[in-house]
Amino acid sequence: MEKKVEIIPASIPKVQKKVVIYARVSTAHGEQLESLFAQISGLTRYVSMVSSWRLVDIYIETQSAKAKSPRKEFTRMLKDAESKSFDIVVTKNISRFGRDTVEVLESLRELRKLNIRVLFEQENLDSGEIDNELMISIIESIAQAENESRSENIKWGIQKSVASGKSNLMNRKFYGYDNDENGDLVINEEQAAVVKRVFNFYMGGMSVVGIIRKLQELGFKSPTGKGRWSKGSIDNILTNRKYTGDVELLKEDENSGYYLVEDNNPVIISEEIFNAVQKLRKDRSNVVIDEYGNKTRSHKKYSSKKSAEFNENR
Repeated sequence: MEKKVEIIPASIPKVQKKVVIYARVSTAHGEQLESLFAQISGLTRYVSMVSSWRLVDIYIETQSAKAKSPRKEFTRMLKDAESKSFDIVVTKNISRFGRDTVEVLESLRELRKLNIRVLFEQENLDSGEIDNELMISIIESIAQAENESRSENIKWGIQKSVASGKSNLMNRKFYGYDNDENGDLVINEEQAAVVKRVFNFYMGGMSVVGIIRKLQELGFKSPTGKGRWSKGSIDNILTNRKYTGDVELLKEDENSGYYLVEDNNPVIISEEIFNAVQKLRKDRSNVVIDEYGNKTRSHKKYSSKKSAEFNENR
């Protein structure tokens, strides 16, 4: 007996949701464009897996991550949302959708008022299923984790370039030096003369405040070109090992590890004078550190006047 075969067509939902894709990278460079292509390709497959969805538009952005830079495609998407051109926005993750927590939340609130859902594929989040307070806490926690991860990646990149001797930090221009046509440090003779005076003044018993007054009397401009020097600028000169030709990189405090690049640049201050000044700074400091590492100020305070009197009586 011949079997009867009946074809049952797939049931297509009568009501289809109109879906758009939003994809963004921060530059139009090669690797970023590859990332953009991967975003669009992956999200297109994601949309195609839901039979009740119909892809109606793709908003593509190659725009800076800086908060003030305009996002034309994002703006166009929000305008289309107001005219009810779509029901759902699909994007790769929270960081692609917005550049900071505030921007993300404001956009989500605006779209929610229009009954438009935003789906974050990577985090598996649906703005239509989560209330505002929970969404805020989720986005903030994810943003914090991403920032920490990004910070660690940046640190790792800097450490790698420093360890290989290729870091630009080694030849960063500072007071007393200029950069030549190759980017290497060369001595600025006029500024170097001031640096030597600062070290000599301090070795001769002057306080930082006294040095500031003396430089102002002599008419020397500060590193920023001002007539008045700050205490910070004098401290920076007195503690910068670069003047000895060596560079300390990634040094966070006295107890942390760091990279030391020797013979990096021409010498302005000898190692002996530099070390002598560091010892003087420690001896003159009125900061006392107890056995628990707590810092307090002692009652004694260094005075250049007392130092001058002491030197005269010797």
